[in-house]
Amino acid sequence: MEQNASRPVTLPRDNPTQSYWQDPPADIADLRTTPNLLESADVVIIGSGITGASIAWNLLQTPSGNDPPRRIVMLEARQACSGATGRNGGHTKAASYRTFLHHAKEHGTDEAVKIAKLELANIRALHAFAREHVIDCDSHPCQTVDVVYDAAQWAEDQRAVQAMRDAMPGDPASEYVLHSADEVRDQFYCGKGGDEGIAGGVSYEAGSMSSYRLVIGVLKLSLERGLNLQANTPVLNLEKTTNGWRLETERGAITAGKVILATNGYTAHLLEQFQGIIVPLRGHVTAQRPGQNMPAKGLPVTYSFIHGDSYDYMIPRPPGSRFEGDIVIGGGLHDLSDGAASEYGTTDDAGFNGVIAENLRECLPLYFGDNWGEDHPDGRIRRAWTGIMGYSPDGCPFVGAVPGAENLWIAASFQGHGMVLCWMCAKALTAMLDGRDNDEFKAWFPDAFRVKEDRLKQAFRGALHMQGTES
Repeated sequence: MEQNASRPVTLPRDNPTQSYWQDPPADIADLRTTPNLLESADVVIIGSGITGASIAWNLLQTPSGNDPPRRIVMLEARQACSGATGRNGGHTKAASYRTFLHHAKEHGTDEAVKIAKLELANIRALHAFAREHVIDCDSHPCQTVDVVYDAAQWAEDQRAVQAMRDAMPGDPASEYVLHSADEVRDQFYCGKGGDEGIAGGVSYEAGSMSSYRLVIGVLKLSLERGLNLQANTPVLNLEKTTNGWRLETERGAITAGKVILATNGYTAHLLEQFQGIIVPLRGHVTAQRPGQNMPAKGLPVTYSFIHGDSYDYMIPRPPGSRFEGDIVIGGGLHDLSDGAASEYGTTDDAGFNGVIAENLRECLPLYFGDNWGEDHPDGRIRRAWTGIMGYSPDGCPFVGAVPGAENLWIAASFQGHGMVLCWMCAKALTAMLDGRDNDEFKAWFPDAFRVKEDRLKQAFRGALHMQGTES
């Protein structure tokens, strides 16, 4: 794994797999707001996924007083929202209990509580924003269940849930329902004729949406407020200048007073100090037609299937959505003989790992057993695709100013957990950039997420705590 994690990070590939959500591409997928690249801007954002889009939205709100509007340019290497956000499963699910004990041990209980609260706030904020701005993204708040297959893991999960209840009594972020193995089988259609080795289950608040369509909606709102979007414009090099930064692209150069990297798993291509610190990991996702015995009205909850430190995550398409009843499932790492080491360091979202692809193709009849039935007459797999995530040595994102690089900022490395981290981290980065890093801000934003020199010196050891949620 160490050798793979140190592979030089490349630009995004030119011929990626097409995700379920990107068919057809949005009408702004190839947009260049101006035919030519501007010579200068106040702020350049690199990356047009959920992080970049939400940063742009926050920066473009009506300025206070007599401050003029910012000139903001967004550069995207491929089509708009073509990276991990447009390739995930659309899961807005925190599973904070899965990381709470780790965060409490490493950073203290107060910090672990902040992280759990931020994750739930992020989920609720996404769905609220979609409602408020009438973005057609199949926003579907719902319950979720984690089906646990390992007795030791189940005991640890129960301990973690109790620790959260003790640390934040009555807080919505600590509200979980524990289920016996029989309750999981009876209430959530699992086992019985398939993989019956269930130890228990945990259900709680979550949701699903098309994150691609959400972000396209946020980008359109930002364009109305003056964002200049330049798709298919990869940044080749960053160079510090007297007054800011010079960004070289295939279409020429642009200078900026401030640069924000919303580049997640691709960050080290532009910032060498993040090589081996933000490590790409290729994720696999499929969209599958449900078996003939599955509930006619679709499954009412989303799922994660927990195998020790690894998992598969599953999102049924909600009523009224395109391909209603389809099952979107990703993960598939738990049967790899190398513990997923072969997938670290790769930026190849144009291809697949054959073992993972086969795991995802075959797992649903095992999870649902007799409740699955015969495959759909049109076949089980509707679409399969891959995407590149970013992981850090300590399992936390990097948000804030890049050390030793004035006016260079970053929000990246979301551990495959972007749908419950990016929105609030973008809000935080905007506050930092605008000088609002005050006591009120510190009360809700985890210090563990800040970019610090000591975090950049840690050794990468893989995903420390796969959270059973990979969005």
